[in-house]
Amino acid sequence: MAELQEVQITEEKPLLPGQTLEAVKTHSVETPYGSVHFTVYGTPKPKRPVILTYHDVGLNYKTCFQPLFQFGDMQEIIQNFVRVHVDAPGMEEGAPVFPLGYQYPSLDQLADMIPCILQYLNFSTIIGVGVGAGAYILSRFALNHADTVEGLVLINIDPNAKGWMDWAAHKLTGLTSSIPEMILGHLFSQEELSGNSELVQKYRNTITHAPNLENIELYWNSYNNRRDLNFERGGDITLKCPVMLVVGDQAPHEDAVVECNSKLDPTQTSFLKMADSGGQPQLTQPGKLTEALKYFLQGMGYMASSCMTRLSRSRTASLTSAASIDGNRSRSRTLSQSSEPGTLPSGPPGHTMEVSC
Repeated sequence: MAELQEVQITEEKPLLPGQTLEAVKTHSVETPYGSVHFTVYGTPKPKRPVILTYHDVGLNYKTCFQPLFQFGDMQEIIQNFVRVHVDAPGMEEGAPVFPLGYQYPSLDQLADMIPCILQYLNFSTIIGVGVGAGAYILSRFALNHADTVEGLVLINIDPNAKGWMDWAAHKLTGLTSSIPEMILGHLFSQEELSGNSELVQKYRNTITHAPNLENIELYWNSYNNRRDLNFERGGDITLKCPVMLVVGDQAPHEDAVVECNSKLDPTQTSFLKMADSGGQPQLTQPGKLTEALKYFLQGMGYMASSCMTRLSRSRTASLTSAASIDGNRSRSRTLSQSSEPGTLPSGPPGHTMEVSC
């Protein structure tokens, strides 16, 4: 690891109520597959893993995760964990465009960069939070370094390589659509794109006019050339840590996430399907996702004294009743909560839980 760079920065946005000023540092580390940029928030907590995030195609750590981690109720989590936000090569703000002919790392190689980050920071374990391509990268890292990963929150994961039909559809779409439009179709649901909401307009403008659009296209190509993760329930290739799978209702990746859920260990996996959240639940429903994340961390033995939201407390009795009724019926159970903010009950593993909230 040569040429380590470190820059200390200060957040420009005003603090939210209850939010404290955090230490923020950006770093750049050389790896066997090129330089990787990441930003560290907070100071190390003894005997605690760090929360490490990895963003999706067309985004960087800020555009992918800032609405979630700046959400008011997220501050309780922030105070308990250091966060390491990784930017894929060439995706960080102000990144120069790679020269013509540059060989962008594969998703497997991007996963192999993570140990260099942890070694540089002297962190031993992580709880990974990834979206889309980032969810795949963290899953690949967890398969190769199971002892390093204590838990995973995977949003919009597609663990499968593209089949021939997918490739044909992708090529056909490429003849009629620009790279930004193809990426937007990956990020958002068709309903969101048709509605052309303010959020979609914002991200369409951001991606279309990105000064590093050539870099984004390279990351996009690596994602479309991903290998199959080959998850197999009961097999040797599986995620051995607690996992929370998250997908929005009617999101582009809903079927892929459902299939992934069917291949993972039901005693270690929770499945959260969020209504009214579109293709990017961490952007559109940060409150629901924050609440689910709190329960996920509690189930792992962290934040035992975490406060429930007022809505959660008012619904705890009815949820407990529903769970006890269904508990003897099936190992895989569903708590349907329409469009209300949902909870992911904590407790000992033993159920693959699908929560539609």
